[in-house]
Amino acid sequence: MATSASAYHKLLSVGTKIVAVGRNYAAHAKELGNAVPKEPVLFLKPTSSYLTNGGTIEVPHPYESLDHEVELAVVISRKARDVTEATAMDYVGGYALALDMTAREIQSAAKSAGLPWTVAKGQDTFTPISSVLSQIMVPDPHNLELWLKVDGQIRQKGSTGDMMFKIPFLISHISSIMTLSEGDVILTGTPPGVGPVKIGQKIDAGITGLIDVHFNVGKRQIPKRS
Repeated sequence: MATSASAYHKLLSVGTKIVAVGRNYAAHAKELGNAVPKEPVLFLKPTSSYLTNGGTIEVPHPYESLDHEVELAVVISRKARDVTEATAMDYVGGYALALDMTAREIQSAAKSAGLPWTVAKGQDTFTPISSVLSQIMVPDPHNLELWLKVDGQIRQKGSTGDMMFKIPFLISHISSIMTLSEGDVILTGTPPGVGPVKIGQKIDAGITGLIDVHFNVGKRQIPKRS
């Protein structure tokens, strides 16, 4: 099993992709007016969207806010293809806390037009993420409390026990569609309470008793044209 330090390095430099699971908490699906899915809703985010603890989340022009979504991230330890649920946890190298930042206006327009969510979810700084927690530190990933505050006010608080699709099933299901590589990350969905965070505000988030992260929110600067 990878150590926390080496797993964190691989997370940022070796992983090939972020596989995100949408609507994996029934209450979140309902708060956005979406149907509760019968199988996982998957989308991809580029690893270039990672932002380490203490960084600044950048809101792209011309928008003034993004929606926050706090999630448990699963870090894959080795190549996984057509993995069974029974052996799926053998492919986990650790866990992290991540935010799936979303430009909701862009996503809503894309959904209405039947288009992908890439622009709404995949921009630089749109996946703030913590350091990696080893499996020893997380004996039961389905019994964790995730929380998020904006300017000190609690916005999200929920249990990973409320996931509709559990981690072994997600790893098995995803690996039957695409090969998961060492350092790849699965974002397992967000509990209810998502909402906007504006330029100038601050996000604090964490896994109760294990780790917390802190991010500022700023405006993405448009390069001056010469």
